[in-house]
Amino acid sequence: MNIAIVTADFNQEVTSKMLDVALEKSKSLKLNIKFTCKVPGIFDMPIVIDALLQKKEIDAVVTLGAVIKGETKHDELIANVVAKSLTELAVKYKKPVTLGITGPGMTERQAQARIRPVAERAVEAIVKIANQLGSIK
Repeated sequence: MNIAIVTADFNQEVTSKMLDVALEKSKSLKLNIKFTCKVPGIFDMPIVIDALLQKKEIDAVVTLGAVIKGETKHDELIANVVAKSLTELAVKYKKPVTLGITGPGMTERQAQARIRPVAERAVEAIVKIANQLGSIK
């Protein structure tokens, strides 16, 4: 399976570690990583993911990001908008787009604790979804 990984630079102390875990997990599952893309924040992911999903050689996209609670509810707004956009892209292209984005409403400490489990599950999910899609065809 050929995949792409899109990682947000915002909260890089968390997301860079998420990327390391996702690369490690992808290798253990023998996935072929065709692209690793970095975007400023999760809000910037949909346009890059749309371009990746248009490529015939890309079977799935893993997203990685961390939305940490701030002083306002901006984290909730951004997370909700992006989650909806990623779902719409997966449906539009009939290719898995996983939600390896933690938050909203979490603290820095919570974000650190979720690095490994969320990044690993985001990679594992593309395989499971692809298998289900393959059995439907």
